[in-house]
Amino acid sequence: MSNRIEPWQGIMVATALPLREDLSADFEAFAEHCRWLVEQGCDGVAVNGSLGEYQTLSQEERAKVVETAVAAVGGRNVMAGVGAYGSAESRRWAEQARDAGCASVMLLPPNSYRADERTVIDHYREVAKAGLPIVAYNNPYDTKVDLTPSLLARLFDEGLIVAVKEFTGDVRRAYEIAELAPGLDVLIGTDDVVLELALAGAKGWVAGFPNSLPASTVALYHAAMAHDLESALPLYRALHPLLRWDARTEFVQAIKLSMDLAGRYGGPCRPPRLPLTDEHATAVRAATEKVLAEGLR
Repeated sequence: MSNRIEPWQGIMVATALPLREDLSADFEAFAEHCRWLVEQGCDGVAVNGSLGEYQTLSQEERAKVVETAVAAVGGRNVMAGVGAYGSAESRRWAEQARDAGCASVMLLPPNSYRADERTVIDHYREVAKAGLPIVAYNNPYDTKVDLTPSLLARLFDEGLIVAVKEFTGDVRRAYEIAELAPGLDVLIGTDDVVLELALAGAKGWVAGFPNSLPASTVALYHAAMAHDLESALPLYRALHPLLRWDARTEFVQAIKLSMDLAGRYGGPCRPPRLPLTDEHATAVRAATEKVLAEGLR
């Protein structure tokens, strides 16, 4: 495990939620998966994100995901996603995470419409009332709201956020964020820029593919953070055909299929997510089987 100082740093795996064939959540399998990830060298889990299909969960299921993860790996090692349509609802999920023992939460901007900066700041103020450190999640592709470096600096200067999960894939932003908000931690938000953002000074990785290949992705992260290109580049090249699926629309299905192929139960997704097309499934299967054949796990 990495020598992280803060609970949101290091490798926080955006965990997939195992669903049975009847699409009910398998919380026993989920707890085992969380423990296994930490045993494999990951620092903790980021739960109730898109990869955990939080939008399809009942309130009871969503709360149980948090409680199960905390019981499995300890609250310091759990970052709970608290995204919701309403700011008050996000604050309640942050309070639930706090009461369950989580050490941090991850918060999307308002995403029910294209919110302006004033609205975004008020949203983060509301959720900050729960009292837990907030990691902002910038994914303008899905939310249509861009947490630009200047807006992140405003949120940070007001004490509303401690870090940002940067999902744009634009590595240049890391340098601008460091200039405008030097104390704000940048977390790698998409698997296919892990090396570039590590070199740019990232403090952690909210990661998808450790769900299926934790040992090799942990090794990649540590080599990248140490700026050990001799070790990192061959791994990165080998894994990249798979890692880039993390930034695609079908990333949940792709990661779950990769888990199945690697001997971890991924299982189905809940609607509206459909199974991968034959073409996509063939591509994910080929990329996963290639790295497995090369001995990466």
